[in-house]
Amino acid sequence: MAKKLFVSYRADEEGNKYKNLLVAWSKNDNGYFDIKFEDTSIGVSINSDDEDYIKRRIREKISESRTVLVLIGKDTHKSDWVEWEIDKAVELKKKLVAVKIKNSYTSPSNLFGKGATWAKSFTYESIKKAIDG
Repeated sequence: MAKKLFVSYRADEEGNKYKNLLVAWSKNDNGYFDIKFEDTSIGVSINSDDEDYIKRRIREKISESRTVLVLIGKDTHKSDWVEWEIDKAVELKKKLVAVKIKNSYTSPSNLFGKGATWAKSFTYESIKKAIDG
């Protein structure tokens, strides 16, 4: 059975690219990529300007998940939404896993001291180990 995973990321070109790579790994059935998860991320923009409604929908998705994986891109540390999703994951007592796309990127400050498991690099092996660990 697939694990439910919420992927928190800044929805820019870089964030979308790497989030889609995770989804592709999950769907690949070649016997090597066995990170299997049900993607509970929003994935598309919620058609609303109502921040309370958007937060309620995201909260539902995080609640349905076992783990929240934070993808850290170049500008992720500037995203109020990613910060909110991290705080919500902690509040809901979800496993928190973080991975930097590049080691030089700045992490969102609210990740620290929250018990996050860190993938050492953006590789299949490292991410799988952090999620499963």
